[in-house]
Amino acid sequence: MFLSSSPETPRKKMISCRFVTMDLSSFESICVFLISQALLALGIQQIHVGQEMIGKISAAGQLMQCSASLDVLFLLDGSYSIGKGSFERSKHFAGKLCDALDVHPDRVRVGMIQFSSTPHLEFPLDSYLTKQEVKERIKRTVFRGGSTETGQALKYILHKGFPGGRNSSVPEVLIIISDGKSQGSTAVPAMQVKERHITVFAVGIKFPRWEELQVLASEPPERHLLFAGDAEDAANGLYSTLSDPVCTATAPGCKVESHPCERRTLETVKELAGSYVCWKGSKQPNAVQASLCPFTRWKRVLIKHPSRCFRTVCPDPCDSQPCQNGGTCVPEGLDRYHCLCLLGYGGDIHCAAKLSLECSVDLLFLMDSSAGVTLEGFLRFKAFLKRFLQAVVGQDSPVSVGVAQYDDDIKVPIELGQHKDALSLTKRIDALNFSGGRTLTGRALQYIAQHGFRSSPVFADVQDDLPRVVVLLTDSKSQDSVAEAAKYVKDQNIFLIGIGSSFMRAELTTVTGNPQQTIVYSDPQDLFNRMPELQRKICSVGNPEGCQAQSLDLAFAVDASSGVGLENFLRLRRFVRSSCLHFIINRDITQIALVTYGSKAHTAFALDTHTSSSAVLQAIDQVPFLGDSASAGSALLHVHRDVMTVQKGARPGVNKVVVLLSNGGGMQGAAAPAQQLRHNGILVFVVVIGDADRDTLLRVAGSPNYLVHISSYEDLQYYQGLIIERICEEARSPVNLCKPNPCMNQGVCILGPGSYRCQCHGWEGPHCESRVLRGDSPRSPALPPRSYVQWSPRGLQHLSRALQHSKRQMDQRH
Repeated sequence: MFLSSSPETPRKKMISCRFVTMDLSSFESICVFLISQALLALGIQQIHVGQEMIGKISAAGQLMQCSASLDVLFLLDGSYSIGKGSFERSKHFAGKLCDALDVHPDRVRVGMIQFSSTPHLEFPLDSYLTKQEVKERIKRTVFRGGSTETGQALKYILHKGFPGGRNSSVPEVLIIISDGKSQGSTAVPAMQVKERHITVFAVGIKFPRWEELQVLASEPPERHLLFAGDAEDAANGLYSTLSDPVCTATAPGCKVESHPCERRTLETVKELAGSYVCWKGSKQPNAVQASLCPFTRWKRVLIKHPSRCFRTVCPDPCDSQPCQNGGTCVPEGLDRYHCLCLLGYGGDIHCAAKLSLECSVDLLFLMDSSAGVTLEGFLRFKAFLKRFLQAVVGQDSPVSVGVAQYDDDIKVPIELGQHKDALSLTKRIDALNFSGGRTLTGRALQYIAQHGFRSSPVFADVQDDLPRVVVLLTDSKSQDSVAEAAKYVKDQNIFLIGIGSSFMRAELTTVTGNPQQTIVYSDPQDLFNRMPELQRKICSVGNPEGCQAQSLDLAFAVDASSGVGLENFLRLRRFVRSSCLHFIINRDITQIALVTYGSKAHTAFALDTHTSSSAVLQAIDQVPFLGDSASAGSALLHVHRDVMTVQKGARPGVNKVVVLLSNGGGMQGAAAPAQQLRHNGILVFVVVIGDADRDTLLRVAGSPNYLVHISSYEDLQYYQGLIIERICEEARSPVNLCKPNPCMNQGVCILGPGSYRCQCHGWEGPHCESRVLRGDSPRSPALPPRSYVQWSPRGLQHLSRALQHSKRQMDQRH
C-alpha cells in the first residue's frame, strides 16, 4: 500500500523498450509487462491524508493487540496468477498480523489454508500454542501453484468449517489474501460463508481485482477490504474493524477515524486503434472487394475506485508540542517522547535554554501592565519572566533581581535583592496582577532611575557599585515622551535593555539608544526563544568594548560598486564607522585597514596608517563611492597581496580578520582568494545584504559560521553585535606564528616550539629582509640564518614596525 499526503501525482518512470526484429504484438507485450512493473510504484491503494497522520496510522498499527477469544483462519491464494513473489509477500503479511494476536489455546487460535486448483490445509487452528510457533510455520509454507479456484476454497470451509476451531462458540474471522481473479463464481459461496456469521476480510495482493474482493468481504466492504502492500496500515485497518466488539485492540484515548482513500485495479482493456484496408469476398464469382476493417489493441490501465478507509489513530505525545525553542519532538510509543534540542538549549527535557547569570549585576525588570499590552500580553511577560529566572537564577547566583510594573502608576512589588532563589521569585511573580491603565513608559523609566536601585539593608555596610541594568518589557506605544526619560536613566549609569514585538522596534531603540540593546520577537513563541540573547546582553554590561585586550589586525572590504548604489554605500560606511568604535585602536591592540572595491580594489588606508580611533573615524568619513561593476574576488586578492602583509603593517603572531561587506554581486571569482586568505590563517567573514546564491556565498565564507545574510540595508545595524562577537572569538583563538608568512622575499617560515625561523635564499636577516651581495657571506652574527627566533607578541610588533621603516628607507634609496 502507498500512503500519500497529496493528490495523485504520477511518478515518471524511464521505461526503455529495445527494438529488435519482431512483430508489433510481441513488442507491445514486452512494453506492457515493463509498464505493469513500473506501475507498482504508483500505489494500488492510497489514503489522502497528511504526512503526520500517515505516521500516526503506522504507529498505531504497530501498537494494537487482540487478546479476545477468537478463531482466525488465513486463506492464502497460492495460484500461478499470484506468483511465488507475491505469495511470499502474503506470508509476510500474515506473520505481521500475528504480531498483534495473543495466540493461546484459550484466546486467539490461528490456522491456514492455501488454495489454487484445490484447497490444502496447511495447519489447523489447534496445531500451535504460541505466536512464535505460528509465525515459524507460516514461513515454512511452500507455494503450490495452479488455477485460482476461490469458490472451491470457500465451499471447503462451508463443508469442513474452521479446522481445529471451537465450532462457532467464539467469533470466527476469515482473512482471504488474493488478487481476486478467480476462475469460477464466488458470489454464492461467499454469501453462504457470511451467513454463518463468519467475519470475512478480503486483502488484495499484487494488482487485485477489487470488484471481486468486495464480493468476498463482509459488510460494510469499506471496513473489510484491505491491501497487503503496507502491512502496518492493513493491520491497523483490520484491528480497527475488530476493535468493536470483538477485540479491545486500542489503547485509551485512541479512536477510529474515516479517511478518503482510493483503490486501483490494473485491467487489460481493448481499444480501437484505427482501421486498415482489408479484402472481403464479393457476390461476383472470382472477385474480392476492398474494405476498411477496424484495428483493435489490448492495453493495461489503472481503474480507480474512490472509497473510505477506517483507521485507528492514537493521541501522539508530541501533539501538545512540548519541545520549546525550536526543539524537535520524537514520540516513543503512545505516552513517551524525547526532545532533540538546538545548540544552546537542553536546560531541561523540554529544551529550556541552558543559561546562567554568572555576572554580578543589579537587575530590575520593568514590566508594562497597561491596557495597551492587554491581559494576554501581561500574562505572556509573566510567563517569560518566570521561565527566564528559573533558568538563570541558581542558589549561588551573584545577581540581585527586582521586578516593577507600570501603567499610570509605578509599583515595585519585588524589591532588588529581596529574594535570592528562583522559587520564591516565581511565586511573587505569580501574585502580580494586571492593572490596565495608560502606557506611561517615560514616567516609569524616570521613577525607576530614582527609586529602583536602593541598597539592601543587609549589605548596608558594603558599597554597592555593581553594574545596574533595567530590562523594559513592553508591547504598547508610550503615551508620554521616552527620549528625555531614557537619557536621564543613562545619565545615572543605568544600562537599558528593551524587549517588545517587532512593531515596537523604533521606540525601543529610542529608549536604549542602541539597536544592539533591543530584543524584538516576531510571535509569542519567539519571545521565549530570545532568552539566551537576553542573558548575553545582561552579562555584557561593564565589559570592555570590542575584543578587550586581545590584539587583532582587522580589514574591512566594502563594496562600492554601482550595484550597491551611493545611498547604500553610505550605510555600509556608517556601519564600518560604528563597528570601529568597539575596538581600542593603537599599534599594540587593534589595527584597522579599509579597502573599497568596484571592478578594482583600492586601499583607503592600511593597517599601519592610523594609530587612534579618531584618525580612523575621520579617514572613513572621507572614503569615496566608486561606482562601476563589482568584483569581490579582486578585493580579496588585493587584501591578500597588499593589505595583510608584514610590509603593509600586518603583525606576526596576531590574529587577522577580513570582513567583506557586499550586496552579493561579483562573487563568482571570490572563492579562490578567500581560500588563499584562510590558508594563511586569515579569517574571512562575509556579510551580504539582499538576494544572492547561498551556495556561492558559502564557498567564499568557507563555513556557515562566517556568513551573515541580511535581507535589507536597514537591518544591517541589528547584526553588528553578532559580527563583532564573531570577530572577537577569532581574536581569542590560538595564533600560528607562520600565518601569514612573516618571512620576506620568498623566505620559508619554519615553526618551532613557541617560535619560528625564516629560511632565506639569497637574502639574510631574521626575516630575509637584506639582500646578500655577491661574494659576501651572510651577515648576521647575532642571529644566524637557521637559528630559532623567540619573539613575544609585543616584540613581534616592534620588529614589524622596524621592518616597515627599513623597507621605506630602501624604497627611498631606489
